[in-house]
Amino acid sequence: MSKKLKWIAVAVVVVILLLLIVPFLIPVDKFRPEIEAKASAALGRKVELGKLSLSLLTGSLGIDSMNISDDPKFNSGPFLTSKSVKVGVQMIPLIFSQQVNVTEIVIDEPQVAMLKNPSGQWNFSSIGGAAAQKPSGTSNADSLSIGEIALKNGQITLGNTNSQKRSVYSKVNLKATDVSAKNSFPVDFSMDLPGGGDMKINGKVGPIDEKDSMMTPQDVKLTIEKMNLASVGALDPALGLGGIADVESTLVSSGGVMALKGQMKLSKALLVAGGSPSGVPMIIDYDSKYNLKPETGVLNPSTVKIGGAVSHLSGTYKTAGDNFAVDLKVTGDSLPAKDLEAFLPAIGISMPKGANLTAGTLNTNLHITGPTNHLVTDGTIGLFGATLAGFDLGSQVTAISSLAGLSSGKNLQIEKATTNIHMAPTGLKAENFDAVLPAVGTLVGGGTVDAKNNLDFNMVATLQHGLAGNMSVGNDIGKLAGGGAACKDGGMKVPFRIEGTTANPKFLPDAAGIAAGMLKSQLGCGAGSLGSLGNLAGVVPGAKSGGSPADTINQLGGLFGKKKKP
Repeated sequence: MSKKLKWIAVAVVVVILLLLIVPFLIPVDKFRPEIEAKASAALGRKVELGKLSLSLLTGSLGIDSMNISDDPKFNSGPFLTSKSVKVGVQMIPLIFSQQVNVTEIVIDEPQVAMLKNPSGQWNFSSIGGAAAQKPSGTSNADSLSIGEIALKNGQITLGNTNSQKRSVYSKVNLKATDVSAKNSFPVDFSMDLPGGGDMKINGKVGPIDEKDSMMTPQDVKLTIEKMNLASVGALDPALGLGGIADVESTLVSSGGVMALKGQMKLSKALLVAGGSPSGVPMIIDYDSKYNLKPETGVLNPSTVKIGGAVSHLSGTYKTAGDNFAVDLKVTGDSLPAKDLEAFLPAIGISMPKGANLTAGTLNTNLHITGPTNHLVTDGTIGLFGATLAGFDLGSQVTAISSLAGLSSGKNLQIEKATTNIHMAPTGLKAENFDAVLPAVGTLVGGGTVDAKNNLDFNMVATLQHGLAGNMSVGNDIGKLAGGGAACKDGGMKVPFRIEGTTANPKFLPDAAGIAAGMLKSQLGCGAGSLGSLGNLAGVVPGAKSGGSPADTINQLGGLFGKKKKP
């Protein structure tokens, strides 16, 4: 080996020995009390550090553990704990002057508790605030300047001080570079959401607000993918509700006001117990401003899209405990019904088996209120010029004797159908239902769809002129109601019930309703009609011709399998 190579080998060995031995010669752990004191003074929180060690290979100090106390107004436990911390330092000042000049801080597997009190203040808001000690003539903004701060594989527990509910977010990663309290600096943040999905924030943050870090300006892009709304508490999983949300938004915060503008895509929505996940997504293009101090927001005119159906959305929202409470209005005119059909199961409405909407438009005027996990919707819905293909109403109502023989064709034409609606997570209620079916006449009534998708509707069909006279056992009834004895307002009124489910409705007779309705109709037509009603008893087996109207009511009840109670 040449002399030159020997000298190189010796130099390499010396360097290795220095890297291995020097850290033991520099008593870095003696800096621990000083670092704890300075960190505690700067943050206004007690900071406790584990044993310090030095690595010349990485040019950093190693800290076995770190514990930062919480604001005692929120929590007696720690605000942040970490298994280990790496602090990058400038080696020359450290070795020769024993000065610690920090270049980076990497916190490994931190556990962070973020809590909010009823007044809307967060436990991290006071970090570096009034409790922090600053040398005379200086501020935190003058002293803080670090090349990089990073959190790796952490966990955030989020909650309210007046609630036991906690949400846990894992795989929390943060990287902030050129960090200075007096300037803005770039930030990359990501974390996994409960139940799947993740959130990312990229952009610039700062300068840091010394009085309340919550007020620190931000100009970032927010991206949320596959957020499970039931798992994060936005919808009530106990009722089987759910949905998957994807969000792309800009977020600009200044002076305590946060402006958000972007799009949310809601897939597989299930908003009413007893429903089923929607087959198409709902897309919300929103423009909003949120005031951080009163925790209230305004939703500027925005849009809701389901296929080609575009509705208008506006209103207000505010923080309410663990959720947001909303007060929103949704209006839409001439919405293509066909595009909305695949979303209807989300609110507990499915088309009858084998049927689908092939034409028609929908008008909506809805008011949505309450916390997001228990929304209540009130308003009106109207369907116009619609075709329900594959649904033969006539074949569905054969159990109703007075409607037997009704022919509406294989496709049900709906001139109009309007109703007042009340929808809650536990079910749906429709009132003042009013439909015009050209092949039948009119339908009026109302009822409910419960949490198991069971129907309970009371309806009255008013048959069009001439139709009642062509019915079967109702032929004689039809002649009475729709023939020469009909009242001038015309049409036979047939009460009935709808049970079963929206996908498989069951049409059942309302015997007492039919009899009472006929009596009322005939009384309104004059005394002569009473005789006709009495003579009608002749078509009822075992009935006496010429009986009284009351007898006839009892006999009609027997015709439909129900006797009037004595």
